[in-house]
Amino acid sequence: MTEPVATGRRYGGVGAPARTAGAIKRGIFRHGGVVAAGLLAFVATTPTTSTTLAASAQSAPASSGLSPTSSSTPYLPKPTGSHPVGTTSLYLKDTSRPDPWVPSVKARELMVSLWYPATSPGRKRAPYMTPKESELLLKSGEITSVPADTLSKTRTSAFTDANPAGRKHGLPLVVLSPGHTKPRTELTALAEDLASRGYAVAAIDHTYENVATTFPDGRVATCVTCEIKKNPAWWEKLAKSRAADVSFVLDQLTGPHSKWKGARLIDTSRIAMAGHSAGGASTVAAMLKDSRIRAGINIDGTTELRIPDSGLARPFLFLGKPATYTPGEGGAAAGWERDWKQLNGWKRWLLVTGAEHTSFTDLGVLADQLGIDLGADIAGIRAMDITRRYVAAFFDLHLRKKSQPLLDKPSARYSEVKHCSPETKTCQ
Repeated sequence: MTEPVATGRRYGGVGAPARTAGAIKRGIFRHGGVVAAGLLAFVATTPTTSTTLAASAQSAPASSGLSPTSSSTPYLPKPTGSHPVGTTSLYLKDTSRPDPWVPSVKARELMVSLWYPATSPGRKRAPYMTPKESELLLKSGEITSVPADTLSKTRTSAFTDANPAGRKHGLPLVVLSPGHTKPRTELTALAEDLASRGYAVAAIDHTYENVATTFPDGRVATCVTCEIKKNPAWWEKLAKSRAADVSFVLDQLTGPHSKWKGARLIDTSRIAMAGHSAGGASTVAAMLKDSRIRAGINIDGTTELRIPDSGLARPFLFLGKPATYTPGEGGAAAGWERDWKQLNGWKRWLLVTGAEHTSFTDLGVLADQLGIDLGADIAGIRAMDITRRYVAAFFDLHLRKKSQPLLDKPSARYSEVKHCSPETKTCQ
């Protein structure tokens, strides 16, 4: 159950050394990315070279707002929208069902991060994760070349508990779901960017499915599912469990007794979802379960749950990497082709040349800054710029009804993005 591992090339450098055997051994699960922080484990001791930095600089346009540099203090790229960004965390407890992975826990407990446009910047910039979460993430990837609390020091652009901005029922809501073994924080850069563009964004930690979830009382739930033997039926169970998590979170955010003080700003008629890896596959399951989700994006996630013969008529975007999801090449791509036939609404299949599994998340950016080679042929900052731009275009089109020519044909500005036709097995 592993995802194909490309050669250890760096931003197109065919002469770059291949990954170490140890890095390959830790592997990439096709649904969830690298086990825990194994995303960062590839060539963890390889220093960032001047060639790497030069390639990064060439890959990122000046207008992207992303600056290639090596830094001892990691940071996320600044949001590209016009609004300051606020953030808060919610602890939610679903007493209607036991935890699917630890049945002795009689209620499903979830942590959710919210990002939203703020009236003004706050005084306290939000932490990326706790020192303990950073320690466990790095430990699980067997990374000892950086201090254990390195990731907890990552600089974000959002401000803790800043006052929400917007008119009543004026904010579209986007739900984000991370890859298996990954914390919700891996999607922070995407969430901050959407919030700066006027969206409310909710990212879910699916408890016991990632290396560390910290609750308000100090408890830290670790990854129970990491030790479970995986098969297609198990991945289907995971997708359905996550769909239940998403519906519960929507209930808690939009119901009469919402847990968020800015809930009145949410437009309940404009809700969508995106996820990375297992989170992307779960987007299909969540849309099938919950009609409130009007549009969805699967980012580099292999799907096992089948869309029924009646189909899914809401807008859907596949965004992935050519190594895995090129039409006609079988494997995981065959799952996307199967789903494509059942998608009866607006749909696109886009692949990002040079991307690796992590390229669509914060980890691509952070690995570059820490001098860790993940094997991508595209700079992390460039991949993040592309991810943000196309995800925002999709939601602007389907939740705001704003025309987005970017989604209709190849773009000279984003020449790495190929538009694919499963019917003809071509991408251009």
